Amino acid sequence: MKTPIAWLNLVHEKTRLVVAIAGVSFAVILVFMNLGFLGSLAKSASQMYEQINADIYLRSPLALEISSTKPFAIERIYQARGVNGVERAMPLYLGYLQWRNPETRLSRAIFAFGINPNDPVFLIPELDSPANRAALLRPDTVLYDRLSRPEYGTQEIGTTTEARSRGIGRKVTIGGQYTFGGGFAADGTLIMTDQNFRRYFDPFGLNRVSLGLVKLRSDADLDKVVQELRQILPKDVEVITKAEIIQRDRAYWIGATSTGFIFGMGVIVSCIVGVVIVYQILYTDVSSHLRQYATLKAMGYRSRVLCAIVIQEAIILALLGYIPGFAISLGLYDLTLRATSGGLPIAMELERAILVLLLTILMCTLSGLVSLQKVINADPAEVF
Repeated sequence: MKTPIAWLNLVHEKTRLVVAIAGVSFAVILVFMNLGFLGSLAKSASQMYEQINADIYLRSPLALEISSTKPFAIERIYQARGVNGVERAMPLYLGYLQWRNPETRLSRAIFAFGINPNDPVFLIPELDSPANRAALLRPDTVLYDRLSRPEYGTQEIGTTTEARSRGIGRKVTIGGQYTFGGGFAADGTLIMTDQNFRRYFDPFGLNRVSLGLVKLRSDADLDKVVQELRQILPKDVEVITKAEIIQRDRAYWIGATSTGFIFGMGVIVSCIVGVVIVYQILYTDVSSHLRQYATLKAMGYRSRVLCAIVIQEAIILALLGYIPGFAISLGLYDLTLRATSGGLPIAMELERAILVLLLTILMCTLSGLVSLQKVINADPAEVF
């Protein structure tokens, strides 16, 4: 079996080949990391909703996403309870508190959930433990998300510190822990009763709800209930399904925030970097082998045969650069997950791995096509 000319051209200068592989791998890593952060941005948008016990959501039309909801009248919750097929309609109160690190005394914004302790708002088994239920009912006591950032300080049960809202501070005690994760919307979360929420966010009244949670009976028709709710409820609330609210939050984070723009632009810039790197390598390789290409043309080989050699080199470089880039990206994903204590849902996915492989081949092929002009224009008479 004959060794392909493209491979022989690449291995002829081993140092150049190593540099080329490193360059492609660097571009692959950049693409993987930006796509990973973009994917985690989309996942974090749905992460909260997946752990909330609701099939339909009521929220203000002015809300952009879950951390920027606007309050509406609690009467809408009462109205929803009267619709056929609704098992429960529950209020959820949302807001940011300034949490003081008990060790450094520095304050940092933390996302708080206020719930009626009798409502099964969350699909988190830890909240059903007797210890957590008892702690939740105590005044000035909260449950603390163990996936919160370390900057908030110690997470031990019994820790006492201060939480502030509107410039007013109150003592707060960690009565228990749970596992939730706030993603990009929040670096940490708390769960407290609606009465404690009212105290910390005074003069916030419980007659103003941040989010309405509607849980349907098992035999209820989702579309029918949604249609009926939209008919009977005033225009000061939106009636949206779980799939719809997740999609809207994803669209907001990816399309309307600077974070989504930065990661999306990062993917584009990474591809451009890869194209430039591979082009420089292939152009240099073509230039150094120009006499050989000219000789082949003089022997009667057509330009498409010579072009095929350059394209083959580009594809080989793509595959050789993708493998180490993929391996290093796996390590960086794991490092990122550990650094965020599991709060940032970043992980390798098969679809992403295939997409980046195709992007790498396309990127290198495009570079090969750009560098082909020198081969096509090679004139044996001029070269020699």
